[in-house]
Amino acid sequence: MAEIGHGGKEIKERILEPGEAREKIKGLTEIPVRKQIANEIIDLAYGFFSPLEGFMCKNDVDGVVKNMRLADGTIWSIPILFDLSEKEVADYGVEAGKSVVLTYQGNPMALFEVDEVFEYDKAAMCKSVFGTDEEKHPGCKRTYEYKDKFIGGKITLVKEPTINEPFGPYFLPPLKMRQTIKEKGWSRTVAHQTRNVPHTGHEWLMKGAFFQTYADLPIEKPEVGVVVNAIIGEKRVKDYIDEAIVLCQDELEKAGYFGPHNHITTLTFWDMRYAGPKEAIFHAILRTNLGITHHMYGRDHAGVGDYYGAYEAHHLLDSVGDELDITPVYSMNWLYCPVCAEITSEGLCNHGDQQQKFSGTLIRSIVTDGVKPPRLIIRPEVFDQIMECADKYGQGSPFVTEEYLEKRSPVFDIEPL
Repeated sequence: MAEIGHGGKEIKERILEPGEAREKIKGLTEIPVRKQIANEIIDLAYGFFSPLEGFMCKNDVDGVVKNMRLADGTIWSIPILFDLSEKEVADYGVEAGKSVVLTYQGNPMALFEVDEVFEYDKAAMCKSVFGTDEEKHPGCKRTYEYKDKFIGGKITLVKEPTINEPFGPYFLPPLKMRQTIKEKGWSRTVAHQTRNVPHTGHEWLMKGAFFQTYADLPIEKPEVGVVVNAIIGEKRVKDYIDEAIVLCQDELEKAGYFGPHNHITTLTFWDMRYAGPKEAIFHAILRTNLGITHHMYGRDHAGVGDYYGAYEAHHLLDSVGDELDITPVYSMNWLYCPVCAEITSEGLCNHGDQQQKFSGTLIRSIVTDGVKPPRLIIRPEVFDQIMECADKYGQGSPFVTEEYLEKRSPVFDIEPL
């Protein structure tokens, strides 16, 4: 039975068998790609970005920028682009109607069937997607760093990636994720978008979303699963290391704060754009393709700095809700109230002047000091896992350092065909 994803289209994996792959790429020009593009090749080939089958052509980019829709009218909020310089286009002989081989780590990764070579106004793209054209916005900075030309066309993997440990068990592409959901018997699932290790504010965000998603189901048989979908992508100094993110999220289940009957940790390869409301739409699309029915959204989903207003993502989601096959689960800020002696939410009790925010800066300073914090901040088992990851993967630190970036093992490899 076909699995239907975003836009009502069947989710398909675009992956060649080794023998067919060798024949199809024989004699084709090879073009090496950077990590971001390799991530997106995987996403396109496994159906994370369905109904896209490859990098966008100009009509789709134009539709996204001007109307937040693909050329066929399907809602979509962030362009998926492949860029080359004008010189590279000439040197590699890239032109419409030709195919090339995209390589990563020196090995063939994907067949790229070129449909179009085009240019696009990057400032206009930024203004639409990020609500600003300021280069200090990380999404704008990334956009301005794209080269002169964009190449549109279909992508097919010629070699599946080898997902390295400890990430292997958490890589569940759409078709596999959907099968896992069926095996667990979940009739509803709620996604938690994250690129952090979990503190108790995150934990209660997930539990609150679970309760909301579960609300009108029969009490005799809980059928709701929380799907933590960790974003694994570009790392900046002072980010949490990827290994700590997935293993600490999983530790919440292993330590019993959730259970395998209502929780699973997974990952998606994606470099965050910090597009706020537009990225909230994108995450809804991504998790729809994973087979998830509900998606939790906090106060400043995927935001950065002060570019987006409080709950702006909620408002945009509300405006297009009928066009998305996923139900948003909204939450306000999770706080700690010392008077109530419990985790609470913004406006729930009347002790607003005494409530304490979960400060990421404070939590990072606690983790850096290596002193186990109170259970009300980070679960002790999670803290122990953070420290273990620091020693095993982070050259002594749970945060990204220049040494980590230099010495870390890659999340995935492309082996020789």
